Amino acid sequence: MEGTEQRTVLPPARADELLGLLRALDEQRSAPALIARDGTRIDLPDELYDVLHDVVLALSRGMAITVAPRHTVLTTGEAAEMLGISRPTLVRLLEAGEIPYEQPGRHRRIRLDDLLAYQERARRARAAGLDEMVRVSEAGGVYDVPPDAKAERRSVPEEEA
Repeated sequence: MEGTEQRTVLPPARADELLGLLRALDEQRSAPALIARDGTRIDLPDELYDVLHDVVLALSRGMAITVAPRHTVLTTGEAAEMLGISRPTLVRLLEAGEIPYEQPGRHRRIRLDDLLAYQERARRARAAGLDEMVRVSEAGGVYDVPPDAKAERRSVPEEEA
């Protein structure tokens, strides 16, 4: 099927030239649309408009963009890079059953969908953990300061600064 493979787009030589387009996308007030070569107006769903905005923003900052279908299969190196962790750490997550994978031969393969699902679960778990830490700290009075307390600024030795 044409158009279903992964594709990476490098930023243009003069990425700053996209700033006008980015400004226009930011100021968009009416329903977003494309104008076809024959002049036909094609309305864009909000999700596609948001993706277009994100792509232009990244390219204007000199970053490359990779567009990949959700069924894409990644190597352990690619998956680790996406999560911002080391490959051995990813392998431990795989072996612990945190992220499903296939191993048709010697190499493990991870579906992008499964990796994104794990990323979302991990984000939610971190947020819940932080919320619980704040709740426990507040209940324990960690943030209570006596009304007569005086704040003092500690000087930092030069070698620590």
